[in-house]
Amino acid sequence: MVTAAPQDQWRLLDVQAHDTRLAQLAHRRRTLPEHAEVERLTQRRRAIADETVLASTAASDLRRELSKAEADVEQVRVRVSRNQARLEAGQGSAKDMQALQHELGPLGERQSVLEDAELEVMERLEGAENRLGELEEQARGVDAEVEEVTRRRDAELERIDTEIAGEQNARADAVAGVPGELLALYEKIRDGSGGVGAARLYQRRCEGCRLQLTPIDIGRFRAAGEDAVLRCEECGRILVRTPDSGL
Repeated sequence: MVTAAPQDQWRLLDVQAHDTRLAQLAHRRRTLPEHAEVERLTQRRRAIADETVLASTAASDLRRELSKAEADVEQVRVRVSRNQARLEAGQGSAKDMQALQHELGPLGERQSVLEDAELEVMERLEGAENRLGELEEQARGVDAEVEEVTRRRDAELERIDTEIAGEQNARADAVAGVPGELLALYEKIRDGSGGVGAARLYQRRCEGCRLQLTPIDIGRFRAAGEDAVLRCEECGRILVRTPDSGL
């Protein structure tokens, strides 16, 4: 059975206080809201990137489509211009002139259809390029947000890490005054009890599990020597007696 002087047992409460604070700081470090915000923004940025690829591909396809439409229009325009010039110059036989005249009508209609198609592609391309510009602007905005949230997160992590280092140093000082056997028991219990290995016995209640002592426990604890290391019957944690224990 482990025994320890009362003052050594009291030191366990200091060690436990530092361990509790270290656990709180570790939890705070893991659950900073900035972590979730960076993840949300990262997913948003990824979605924008995916949409940008699609918009860029669509714009590129439309540029090729426009180039073809422009080439088709230009081909007809050249032919109309050439035929018109030959008519005006009177080159060729009367039959040739008549054929050229008859061809100009369908060519004009064809030119009009192709120019309408060209205009429609231009309008679609303008819409695609506008959307691409919007996405690029959104990406810049999200990048700026990520940078700002990351800056805040890193600053908070630095503050937490500084406090953790201070707590670790203070814990080391507190541990130095605890006998090895008592400390080993405390660590073993703490590992299996949610981070709490020792608790104060306050007004006949274990502050580890918050349960009141039974009359049998009270009698047993009263009979125990000052150097006896008490254990809660319910949670198994070390119970440290103080003037407020109610024994």
